[in-house]
Amino acid sequence: MKKTERLMALDAFRGLTIAAMITVNTPGSWGHVYAPLLHSKWHGCTPTDLVFPFFLFAVGVAMWFAFGKFDHKLSPEAGRKILKRTVIIFGIGLLLNAFPFVQVEWENFRIMGVLQRIALAYGIGSLLCLSLNKLRLVFVTLAILLVYWGLIFFLGGDDPYSLEGNPTMAFDAMILGANHMYKGFGVTFDPEGLFSTLPAIATVILGYLSGFLIASTERKKLVAKLLMFGSLGVIAGLIWNLGFPINKPIWSSSYVIYTAGLALLVLAVMIYLIDILEYKKWAHPFLVFGMNPLFIYVLSGVWVRVIIYLVHFSDQAGNSTTGYVWLYKNAFASWAGDMNGSLFFALAHIVVYWLIVLFLYRRKIFIKI
Repeated sequence: MKKTERLMALDAFRGLTIAAMITVNTPGSWGHVYAPLLHSKWHGCTPTDLVFPFFLFAVGVAMWFAFGKFDHKLSPEAGRKILKRTVIIFGIGLLLNAFPFVQVEWENFRIMGVLQRIALAYGIGSLLCLSLNKLRLVFVTLAILLVYWGLIFFLGGDDPYSLEGNPTMAFDAMILGANHMYKGFGVTFDPEGLFSTLPAIATVILGYLSGFLIASTERKKLVAKLLMFGSLGVIAGLIWNLGFPINKPIWSSSYVIYTAGLALLVLAVMIYLIDILEYKKWAHPFLVFGMNPLFIYVLSGVWVRVIIYLVHFSDQAGNSTTGYVWLYKNAFASWAGDMNGSLFFALAHIVVYWLIVLFLYRRKIFIKI
């Protein structure tokens, strides 16, 4: 296999993660969601908890192939490209948090979010990947995970891994301000905060190193290597879980290793099926998603906010409901029931989004930054 050859499975993997991300973010009702489509309440890892780290891992893999034009070395041109993408993605995240720009309480405006974490993890991870050789990258990644573990343990309270006891809240509140953080956990805690973005950088670097492994390994040996390293990652994550619980909200070090291992296992299977056995038809929908991931993610967020904040319906009694709730109840729950209706609501959105990206794909329109 040529060192610069890109496998179709990589884009399909990225498309799979973005489709899953939109699906779990768009149930008809948050009160009616099947358990696998919910995040773990704190410690643990559900299928939904795999989506975000898988996407960041895919970002890292893509970086390896994208940075080939810079010879994998930091240069002024590469630095400008990285800075531009980081600022734009972070800015889009801020705009999405504020959209549709009506009744925005700036004093309570949330600064961080999914896109903001992607931007910072990509930006810092890219600089590290282009500044260090691969051996040093391995040591830096381990150092990030070990230092993060130590900071959580020594700076936390009596129960440093708990919601109330972990130190990420205090750090983020000091930098961002408590009023600008997520409140969905019942306390001022941001699951995409600044402090827990540190180990997310390690997720991106592991993806980058995996990109090197994929590009430099003969295809007939590639799947076996990915399965081996993936299995080692899963086992190491489970062992580390005994001391530092697998936990998405604080993006624990064990969570980083465990999810990276699972990502490698999934990638191995997809490469084997798609690029070796050439069973490609089943992966085409994911490939289509994978060619315009940022665009369709932002579009999904904009649409949801439009039908929540700008579209309202009133019944004969004068009670008002959002367009989101109205669509769920009348188009899905009315015939499929609450649980299945909530699921079909999300899947219907995925179908519509797929038709949009299919239109772009067929016209070779790929929206990149």
